[in-house]
Amino acid sequence: MFGVIDLKYCNIAVQSALIMRKIYSFLIFMLLHIGLFGQDQVKPVPEVKTDYWGDVDGYINRQDKETLNLVEEAIKDNPPSLEMGLTRRMALLMIDNVLHEEKASTRPAVQEFLENRIKSAIEGIRTTNVTQGAVIWKLYNHSYVVKTKSFTFGFDIQRGFRTSEGQVLDKELMQQVIDQIDVLFISHYHGDHTDEWVAETFLAQNKPVVSPPDLWADKPFYGKILHPERKATEVQKINLPVKGIKLDVVVNPGHQEETILNNVYLITTPEGLTFVQTGDQSNEKDFEWIDKVGDTFKVDVVMANSWAVYPDMRLYRGFRPKLIIPGHENEMGHTIDHREPYWLNPVRLGDGKTFPWVQLIWGEKYQYLPGKLK
Repeated sequence: MFGVIDLKYCNIAVQSALIMRKIYSFLIFMLLHIGLFGQDQVKPVPEVKTDYWGDVDGYINRQDKETLNLVEEAIKDNPPSLEMGLTRRMALLMIDNVLHEEKASTRPAVQEFLENRIKSAIEGIRTTNVTQGAVIWKLYNHSYVVKTKSFTFGFDIQRGFRTSEGQVLDKELMQQVIDQIDVLFISHYHGDHTDEWVAETFLAQNKPVVSPPDLWADKPFYGKILHPERKATEVQKINLPVKGIKLDVVVNPGHQEETILNNVYLITTPEGLTFVQTGDQSNEKDFEWIDKVGDTFKVDVVMANSWAVYPDMRLYRGFRPKLIIPGHENEMGHTIDHREPYWLNPVRLGDGKTFPWVQLIWGEKYQYLPGKLK
């Protein structure tokens, strides 16, 4: 009896072992098949998220992405011009709405938007052949690149707003910007206008960096930076060794509030065009020289911090430019109340009849042709 029972259990054990062996063989075959041929298989479509219950940050980021994607489409078909149509005005208001939120700088959608806008600008700077006038790109904040037939110059170039991992625009991307520019002008020492790595990279390429004397005084490269005398109406020469050009520059002695040195550069190109960038100019006493700039120089374009209108647009009445490009909007390091929106510029600057003006967002360009504003 016990022998029969033992034989029965032995038969069951053998059958089980055979089954398990087949299972193992099948699994090994499938693993090998996936490893060898998996690249040829159709990958499953990622699941589309259809609700965000309990995920507020995810919801806002997705909404920002959808909004900014529409903005990209709208501004592509409605580029900067003196007459800002309804579609473009709505697109700029959509940007303001996205960026005027406490966590906006942390949103991947916002960071991606800035990166894409700067990539677009880089491509334009690299490929645009300027034969007349000048092409002006706004990068981030109050950063500008101006390209003429003879050379290219930049104001307050830096790597964008800060994130938990550093600045949003990486060095590789900004290297491509720097490679296209022949000289860098820095208005003042605030971090949204300066970038130590950017300045050192310019210097390493034998390209001049011009700044107020109180910037990076404790750094080893300080002696390589040019610090022209801050004197209104006095034309000084800046040598561009890479281009073989001597540039006419006036370093107007501006200030932000009472004590911060703020260079207001007036640059005249070999083509005879004159450009001004105001940095963060905001000091009543400086009207002593601002009121008289237009008496000596014929200014083509002023790139001004957007709140520098003063009563009755006094700053612009002093410079008397043919065109205003307002700047410093949507600086993500500013608090919401001072994160200047695009929608406020029409309130400040009016209809453009007294002083024509054009609005650029991150990465956009405008071709300035004297006597042919559009």
